[in-house]
Amino acid sequence: MTKITFSSKSIADIERVKTDCLVLPIFDDLKLGRFAKQLDLKNRKLLTQFFSLGDFKGKIGETTSMVSATIGQKRLLLIGCGKRNKLDQKDIGEICNAIASALNKTAARDVIINWIDFNIPSKELLSSLELLSTTITKHQYVYDETLSKKRDSLKLKRVVVESSPRTTLTSQVRRLRQGQAIGEGIILARNLANLPGNICTPSYLAAEARKLARAHPRLNTRILNERQMTNLNMGALLSVSAGSAEEAKLIVMSYTGTSKSTPPVVLIGKGITFDTGGISLKPGGKMDEMKFDMCGAASVMGTMHSVCKNNIPINVVGIIAAAENMPSGNATKPGDVVTSMSGMTIEILNTDAEGRLVLCDALSYAERFKPAAVIDIATLTGACVVALGNHATGLFSNDDQLAEQILSAGIDSNDKAWRLPIWEEYQKQIKSNFADIANIGAGGAGSITAACFLARFAKNYRWAHLDIAGTAWTSAPKGATGRPVALLNRFLNDRASKE
Repeated sequence: MTKITFSSKSIADIERVKTDCLVLPIFDDLKLGRFAKQLDLKNRKLLTQFFSLGDFKGKIGETTSMVSATIGQKRLLLIGCGKRNKLDQKDIGEICNAIASALNKTAARDVIINWIDFNIPSKELLSSLELLSTTITKHQYVYDETLSKKRDSLKLKRVVVESSPRTTLTSQVRRLRQGQAIGEGIILARNLANLPGNICTPSYLAAEARKLARAHPRLNTRILNERQMTNLNMGALLSVSAGSAEEAKLIVMSYTGTSKSTPPVVLIGKGITFDTGGISLKPGGKMDEMKFDMCGAASVMGTMHSVCKNNIPINVVGIIAAAENMPSGNATKPGDVVTSMSGMTIEILNTDAEGRLVLCDALSYAERFKPAAVIDIATLTGACVVALGNHATGLFSNDDQLAEQILSAGIDSNDKAWRLPIWEEYQKQIKSNFADIANIGAGGAGSITAACFLARFAKNYRWAHLDIAGTAWTSAPKGATGRPVALLNRFLNDRASKE
């Protein structure tokens, strides 16, 4: 991946600007902005003539590039922006994606973006800069870890955004670089998730966590092995790894960004590095995609990287419950009863409902940190995909204020979530005749009953659960998305600014 330098500067005279590519906004009224007017005059009305052909409508996300006749700019990249003065956060996200995708199709190494003329509302200016640099950075990702020949790196090396007089240059540069760090976290999450299960094992995740700690002085990593988890009575987590030759790991990453006495936010990631379903074996079709069942863990790792890079003044603990779910003579069987770290007994009716088993012990472990809030992230249920598709992450919480903060962070980062209920009525669906609780519910609402299960282990602190089964990866084209790294970073940044 090419390292991009992001900066912001005031540009008084476009004629003096030299760049491989100048990015210009064009609204659907096709009226030219300040820079575009100057360039049109210098280019013998090239833009006016082009628009008269009717090929470019200025619709949101529409792009076209052309050679510039001026000496300073080698090419112009036109970005459609839709209705003037009507941009919302969704539109800005679409525009950022269009810019990033179009730049990747060029050989431009140096880019200037005429951001002022995009007419971003003042209240969204800084967040839009963060989103822009996040998007451009994450679009630099190219998977080639398991290819015999490495793919060519993209050419882009420098992005300059025209600064706005509506806020300070320092704050604009800071948000651009924050966004870049978030983009790097997304790339890390995507790459870990895209690795095959024979490489990305629980031990591999542990090694990557140690590597992350070596790169960031404020981060400390501790790895718990199965013997240590046995001593902690983590019978639920260990029941998942019982059938695998790969030893489970509990990975604990602690970032200290403020006073040690300040209660941390704890992030818990489901790290099932491959999920066969265990004895409750999954069908063969698309089973290869079960390497993505550790996307929650990957998102925690990516978020910890971004938090460290941005030196956010907040304490964060990242916990990854890593295991492989395999069938064997030692595997947990349907009908088995296990005892969790909390002391609560669990009847395992379906071994393919394993994510909640590793998470519940991690939720109990999180209590020792006396957390300000706990958020778990997991590719937990197919039912969430049925409910919300691939657009929104499912959100469940025992605290309304925490839920609202997460929802707001999702809007601002263009990484949306939607809240679903965990009413007491649903708790009745996970009753067991032979244990304190069953690991699957009866009567539908699968994503809700899974969240209700987790809620039993999170009663002593403010807690939220993010079901990313629909948002963590795509099947066509196949690959991890890196969600919800952007959401989590925005949440943590917002929280830090209020502490």
